[in-house]
Amino acid sequence: MADSSFDVVSKVDSMEAANALNQAHKEVEQRYDFKNVGASIEQSGEKVLIKANTEERAKAVLDVYESKLIKRGISLKSIDAGDPYASGKEFRIEVSMKDGIDQEHAKKINKLIRDEGPKSVKSQIQGDELRVQSKSRDDLQATMALLKGADLDVSLQFVNFR
Repeated sequence: MADSSFDVVSKVDSMEAANALNQAHKEVEQRYDFKNVGASIEQSGEKVLIKANTEERAKAVLDVYESKLIKRGISLKSIDAGDPYASGKEFRIEVSMKDGIDQEHAKKINKLIRDEGPKSVKSQIQGDELRVQSKSRDDLQATMALLKGADLDVSLQFVNFR
């Protein structure tokens, strides 16, 4: 019997992220507490740029954006929000999406599977994802449960379960 396998990936649905951005933009335009403070949120290349005239307002716009991402099913672990910085008379926050599992996190996940996972499970790093293999599907499901329960800094999805 052939080995069963699945891939561990960290991907963000770009359509859902765009929808969350549009919803946040609409809310920022309409809310009374954001009127006349220069608050805005917009796509700037690969990043989302948040602007406001005070640091607190910029953080409030970021909170609105994060709440829209959560409603759309995107984990906050998959965004990387910088600290507010002054740019002229306004404060800005740059938010970028993390796509893929970097080598450092891949090694941590690999070590976690080796140390705490079932013994028949093998995992290997393939670019920005991990392939997990075993003869037993039950062991693979136990590995999925282990990774879901682990407190990692990256949002994980499981694809190509065969």
